[in-house]
Amino acid sequence: MSQDSTHGPVMAGVVTALVGFSSSFVVVLAGLVAVGATPDQAASGLATLLVTQSLGMLWLSLRHRIPVTLAWSTPGAALLATSTGVTGGWSAAVGAFVATGVLILLTALVPKLGDLVAAIPHSLARAMLAGVLLPLCLAPVTALVDSPAAVAPLVVTWLVLLRLAPRWAVPGALLVALGTVLATARIDAADLAPHLAWTTPTWSLSALVGIALPLYVVTMASQNVPGVAVMSGFGYRVPWRESLAVTGIGTVVGAPTGGHAINLAAISAALSAGPTAGPDPRRRWIAAVTASVAYLVLAVASTALATLVAAAADGVMQAAAGLALLGTLGAALAEGLADPAEREPAAATLVVAASGVTVLGIGAAFWALVAGLLLRGFLRAGRTPTVRPSERTSSTSART
Repeated sequence: MSQDSTHGPVMAGVVTALVGFSSSFVVVLAGLVAVGATPDQAASGLATLLVTQSLGMLWLSLRHRIPVTLAWSTPGAALLATSTGVTGGWSAAVGAFVATGVLILLTALVPKLGDLVAAIPHSLARAMLAGVLLPLCLAPVTALVDSPAAVAPLVVTWLVLLRLAPRWAVPGALLVALGTVLATARIDAADLAPHLAWTTPTWSLSALVGIALPLYVVTMASQNVPGVAVMSGFGYRVPWRESLAVTGIGTVVGAPTGGHAINLAAISAALSAGPTAGPDPRRRWIAAVTASVAYLVLAVASTALATLVAAAADGVMQAAAGLALLGTLGAALAEGLADPAEREPAAATLVVAASGVTVLGIGAAFWALVAGLLLRGFLRAGRTPTVRPSERTSSTSART
């Protein structure tokens, strides 16, 4: 194998890992802390996600010789970050993560379960995601007003890079934020060593309904199905059921040490599967292998990064997370509200999800889907059903 034939895929794999990690690891930490994790447990969860997704990528890419990339569920982490607490605490949240992995695995074993997810109107799934993201994306605004000296540098960095090098806008802003923490915080070197923290799972009905079910839905609808579509756009056929089995098992195994969910990569998948990974599509699997190795290296450094995040001034990392999710929010809003016939149910779904209400111990994301489906059913009662192009596409992708 010549150096020219490997240089492009190797560099693409490194970029995939760096961009995938830096663009949302703060969201992952925020989500785990929101459902009861201590900083040490959140750091353990981050490291676990990196290891499980890396091992899953190695298996799939080496076995099938295609650039299958995995990622943690960023929409799922955002969902957790809007949580106001879990009945049963952190151990119940871990139990919900286990249940999410079991549901993903069952989707691989029972295709009709995937059909049920595909039957959720695309507009409502995207609107629910937008509602979950909206409160998080307000953080840069409120933090900039409350702490302008600390937050303004990372916002300015994000703006400049968004104009000059959009792919590096979020990583650049995070680098500035972490640099600020290094310059101002006092950190014990002993806290930087990598470690895993075990938590024995427990289960509560409210955690299963309020966390596991919405986490499963957003992971499937906002990561796995789009991930298949992205790969298909570059001419690759993803081994759908095997990928779900690998990510379901990885989620179950990683849950007791804090991993919330892993899945097919969507946005970052294009970095390893597209032309940036080399002119020969048959050799781009090397990019996925390289990315998996890079993720393992990042896992070693993840505890140190989590410690820096925990030491940051209030509002700084929340602002960085909001900036990281702004593009995802825009895409979710555009897709959720695009169809005029679906706009009212989608808008209702969005506002309920954004409200953050908890009813019967169950969070807003679940009730948002319920509200959207009920309003949609009420408005369509007595009318001839039609299949929207977006719904047909989602259903077809889920069977791939």
